[in-house]
Amino acid sequence: MAFLSASDGFIKKSTTSVENKFISKYLPAIDAVAAKVYLYSLFLLQSGASYMLTDLAHSLELDEDKVKEYFVYLEELELVSIVCENPFEVKILEAENVTGTPKKFKPEKYSDFTKNAQNALKGRMISTNEFREYFVLMEEYGFEQNALIMIINYCVNLHGDNIRAAYIKKVAKSFAEDGATTAKKVDEKLSAYTSSTPALINLFNAAGIKKQPDLDDDKLYKKWTNELGFEDKAIVAAAKHFKTKNCEKLDEALTELYKNRKFDAKEIEDYCKNKNSIYASTLEIARNLGVYMQTSAPYVENYVNIWCNYGFTFDTLREISAYCFKQGKNSFEDMDGFINNLYENGVVAESAVTEYLDKQRTNDKLIKEILTVCGLQRKIIPWDRDSLARWRSWGFNNDMLFEAAKISSGKSNPTAYMNGILSSWKTSDVFSVEKIKYENYETTYRSASKKKIGILEQWQKTIDFNNQLNEKKSGDED
Repeated sequence: MAFLSASDGFIKKSTTSVENKFISKYLPAIDAVAAKVYLYSLFLLQSGASYMLTDLAHSLELDEDKVKEYFVYLEELELVSIVCENPFEVKILEAENVTGTPKKFKPEKYSDFTKNAQNALKGRMISTNEFREYFVLMEEYGFEQNALIMIINYCVNLHGDNIRAAYIKKVAKSFAEDGATTAKKVDEKLSAYTSSTPALINLFNAAGIKKQPDLDDDKLYKKWTNELGFEDKAIVAAAKHFKTKNCEKLDEALTELYKNRKFDAKEIEDYCKNKNSIYASTLEIARNLGVYMQTSAPYVENYVNIWCNYGFTFDTLREISAYCFKQGKNSFEDMDGFINNLYENGVVAESAVTEYLDKQRTNDKLIKEILTVCGLQRKIIPWDRDSLARWRSWGFNNDMLFEAAKISSGKSNPTAYMNGILSSWKTSDVFSVEKIKYENYETTYRSASKKKIGILEQWQKTIDFNNQLNEKKSGDED
């Protein structure tokens, strides 16, 4: 028969959820009153009401200061985190302490360690629970006693002898992640850190970061200088222009600069000055394209920043976006394809882009006029632009194109017929209007060899098919 059961009425009542790991691993070992504080905190948290520390202390008939001490004890076990001292705020953590069950240790095994640790932390008494956490570090992570004492001394030298156990544990785990658990390896790691400390201090002073550098800062500094390739001047410039006051924010700024290939102090200054402009320009480009953006950040990162790195100015990008809209390229992706084509052809400078777009507009105007002469009123499609480029490569001027258009007017597929006419003229070396023999054109054109006619007809069928595809695509875009 089961040891515990519950009535139907009890099952229907509201409950407080408690992790099984707390019950199986922590409850048998921790202080009884601390367990009450923890469980009652869970109840208050899950009840949904707003409670203060005073309410908890009153319910458990404890002084507020005593409750705080128990929360410090629970924090040492990594069951809670004290977020703020004033006002007092606590965050309940998952019962995931890597050390597992709080263990009992024989004091005599660590007698030298406890004496040396207390000598290092002269500003306060080390509690039994704090000692237990240090014992766990040695048992679970394999720290030598002298190695952990060296870490404690490092933390005290950095932040004073009132340093909390949670910080010492964090630093110790960082050493363990790097495999530094022996006195020799801890000394090597501290020596490497000490060698970069002067540079970090100078950097912090220049950047206005008001703290002493620690090992975490040293890790970031090595990342910035070795992995990302920034010099100290550039790091200071980033801190200044991004107005960062801690290393975490500075790391985010340098990562952003690295993605945008800004490494020199002057480049960083210009980038930050233009940052507001680039967001404003992105919004204007979106308006020109007819694109709605919930947030502009992805468009800045994936498109506009890249275009600017190619060398395109904001004014040029705005001009290109207006042109793309008129050409049916109504997305950032379509505009990106157009810009990449410009870039590959070396058309980047503002004057070069303007000249190119003017030329494209002039060509489109000519194509529209040719289509009109042919008797067509449709939109210009990419095939038309390719055809114009081909005809010009054959050596024909505008007058010859209009003459061919006149002859092609009324045919079933005027542009394909124009190709045939111009090809015939090219073969016959007819490149001026004076050389065209209108009265013999039809006869000459139709009296070509059967083989040539067969090739021409096949060519025209191919052109017809491509025209139909492009016209359909153009219609879909509309």
